[in-house]
Amino acid sequence: MLKTKLKWFALAGGALLAAVSLPAQDNKALIDVLIKKGILNEQEARQIQKDLAKDNAAVDVSTSKGKYLQKLTLSGRFQIQYAGLSTDIDGTSADPASTNHFFMRRMYLGAKAELGEGWSGNLNYDFAGSTFDAAFVQWKRSDAFVLDVGFRKVPFGLEEWYTSSSNLRAIERSPGTRFFVESNNGRRLGAGSYRTGVFLGGKDASGFFYNVAITNPERDESAAGVTAQGTAATNAMSYWGNVGYAGKTDGGTYVLSASVGVLPDQGGRTLGVGDNLTVYNLFAQYTQGPFDLQLEYFGSDNQHGVSATQDSSSTAFSVQPAYRVGDVEYVVRFSSVDSDGRGLTTSDLIRSAPSGGTMNKLTEWFAGLNYYIRGNDVKWQVGYIHGESKDTVTGGPAKAKSDGIRSMMQLNF
Repeated sequence: MLKTKLKWFALAGGALLAAVSLPAQDNKALIDVLIKKGILNEQEARQIQKDLAKDNAAVDVSTSKGKYLQKLTLSGRFQIQYAGLSTDIDGTSADPASTNHFFMRRMYLGAKAELGEGWSGNLNYDFAGSTFDAAFVQWKRSDAFVLDVGFRKVPFGLEEWYTSSSNLRAIERSPGTRFFVESNNGRRLGAGSYRTGVFLGGKDASGFFYNVAITNPERDESAAGVTAQGTAATNAMSYWGNVGYAGKTDGGTYVLSASVGVLPDQGGRTLGVGDNLTVYNLFAQYTQGPFDLQLEYFGSDNQHGVSATQDSSSTAFSVQPAYRVGDVEYVVRFSSVDSDGRGLTTSDLIRSAPSGGTMNKLTEWFAGLNYYIRGNDVKWQVGYIHGESKDTVTGGPAKAKSDGIRSMMQLNF
């Protein structure tokens, strides 16, 4: 009798050791046999199944083993893009060389460390651009009070701040967004996106949300930029404010938002000489079932934005409806930018497009589709672009057109 029991215990031990490497359904079948043979009781079986589940779910991750580290989350985003764009300058045969190229648009790798009691650290780096996307310490007291200290985007713009780059339906941000938030090159305003400073925001149960920030005035996400101690042109703080509301209707949801940014010494043609810049943003988004509509407006007051004797009040707007059928979504977007004499080029506002000369206004049409292969985590996008700039501000040709195709493959994890 003793020999029989020892034999069964030996068999059970070997079987349970083998079960670690078996699929879950095979583990269950093996444990059921051991229960029937009387080797295990129900309680022992449940404990073994629980232990096996933990072992199967375990992933080896090496951390600093800090005293307060509770959770470490890794994330990433790959975006591989193709751009085939050409620009035709009115009245000349000497058009610029077209763009016909594959490239890595983004290669993000991020980490979030949670240390308990609302404290966390967030880091995201773009290897494609050799730039930071986020690097800040956060304290979340409640949904209504979230404090960030470090480097991140200011609360300004539907496509730039409110919407992740992984969720852009038209692949790239609109010309209006680019004119207002991309880096200042003497034409674009450089008045949004990435800043280093202190950020406070939150929301309540009713749907109201708010965000305020005090930041450095300059937009620079390079390693040299985020560690710089400032210059005579960047020694005045910028101020940002946003309020909004997210609500529901019968069968749908909506978001309304208003933002303002005040940037001392960041206006004019030459930064840091006392010319101030103020920018405004309004947006609305409505979603019902497969339909989505996004509306956005930008405005500005730019001291000496055109010249030493002339201010500018650049404006822009965009309209973007989208409709999804199964895994395919159809998107159309119209955008318009008026620089109010400051000037713009097709290459400034239509990413990867060759320049068509410095004009005053630009419009763009985008029409495309998104194929959600594995939801938004694996997605293919393609679209056709037609953009026109007009009204020269330098005395050259009066019009230019950019046309072509943009496509992108995305993977999120």
